[in-house]
Amino acid sequence: MADLLIPALGGGCLVLVGLGVLVLLVAAVVLYNSFIVKRNRVKTAWAQIDVQLKKRFDLVPNLVETVKGYAKHEKTVFENVTKARSAMLGAKTTKDIAAADNMMSSALKSLFAVAEAYPELKASENFKQLQLDLNDIESKIAYSRQFYNDSVYAYNNAVMQFPGNLFAGIFKFGQEEFFRAEGAERANVKVKFE
Repeated sequence: MADLLIPALGGGCLVLVGLGVLVLLVAAVVLYNSFIVKRNRVKTAWAQIDVQLKKRFDLVPNLVETVKGYAKHEKTVFENVTKARSAMLGAKTTKDIAAADNMMSSALKSLFAVAEAYPELKASENFKQLQLDLNDIESKIAYSRQFYNDSVYAYNNAVMQFPGNLFAGIFKFGQEEFFRAEGAERANVKVKFE
């Protein structure tokens, strides 16, 4: 009788081991696909920021030219906007793009501060439309940043939490970087007319 029990237990163990392996494989596939979806959401969110930054990048020369017509002596303001546009062109990493974006935001604040000194410019329909377009783009950039950071948050949590962290390491899924405002963008804006 004992001889009959041993093979029966051995077969049961094999079934249990087989089920265990199957459960691990299913878990690995589910986690892997989850990482892919979350990583793609991060990439899509980043692409949306990129689209909005490009729109702003394309709008800025029109805005600068409009202001230049009224404020010919404000050379440094226009130089700063030009530098910010150049920085946007050269930025490749999340950190570089965030820094260039912050530089552009600061330059645009200065540009609008100059525009405040010229009532006839503020009354110009072209300037008003450009300002409305820029405000719309800035709102979309802010929303895109928030969506990107929310996507990074969800992805990083999946990569860092157990048991995902075990599989993330195996599949080489690493954490993503958040989009952060630089110090200049966090500071209060001081507008001074001289």
